[in-house]
This record gives sequence, structure tokens and C-alpha cells, in this order.
Amino acid sequence: MKINRKILWFGLILFTGSIPGLAGEKEETMEKTNVYRGIPYRDEGMGRRKLVEEDYLLVMQAALKPGQAVPVHKADSNVHILVVEGELSIGLDGVEVKAEKGDIVPSSPGTEMEIVNRSEANASFLIIKTPHPRKMKTE
Repeated sequence: MKINRKILWFGLILFTGSIPGLAGEKEETMEKTNVYRGIPYRDEGMGRRKLVEEDYLLVMQAALKPGQAVPVHKADSNVHILVVEGELSIGLDGVEVKAEKGDIVPSSPGTEMEIVNRSEANASFLIIKTPHPRKMKTE
């Protein structure tokens, strides 16, 4: 069984609230966040909030009400979409993938993406980027 190290690292951060070894000898402690509370739904379009921001990891939570969408754009890093609640239609270079709660959908830098909530229920998802897009621009 192949284990995705990025997802394991992300899980460690989410569940322990710390990033071992990032600050030299010290552990950096982060504020605890629950992805099921305070989901950033908005009436006027996609809602989002930043959960983790480090040089090699950016995690945001996005929320779409029925009919809302993330406009077409190009992935600016390695991106994994993790569906927290609901269902999404994710377009990757013109190929539509249906994703539901618990699914992880990967894409690579430069992939044209579109995320749409075509269902009748709310949908929330994590956007996991490795490395942080600002790091992609400097390397």
C-alpha cells in the first residue's frame, strides 16, 4: 500500500496542532481548528478561510451553496481537494470528476480547474496546496 506523505503530514498538523521541527529545535504550536464548525458559507458566492499557511503547505477551507462555483482557474501548486461535506463536480482540464464526502481529488500545477456544487445541499472542501504557491514562484 502506497502512503501519501503529504496527506500524512497534513493529518499530523490537523490532529496534533503542531509542526515538529519547523522552527529549529522548538515545536510551533498552532491554534486548533475544527473543519466542521464555522464553515464559511456565504450567500453571494464561495466562502473561504485559511487554516494553515507555511512555506510548504497551504490549507484553505471553501464552502459552496447549491449552484455556486469556483471560477475556472489554473492550479498554482500541487493541489488536493478533500471533500468535507456534500458533493462537488470538479473539472480538471475539461474532465469532470464527481466527488463526495471523504474523496480526495489531486491535480498538478498548471491544471485548469473548476469546482461546482451541482447538488441541492451545501458542500465544503479543503484545498491542500504543497508547496505553498508563493514557494512555487521562488523555486
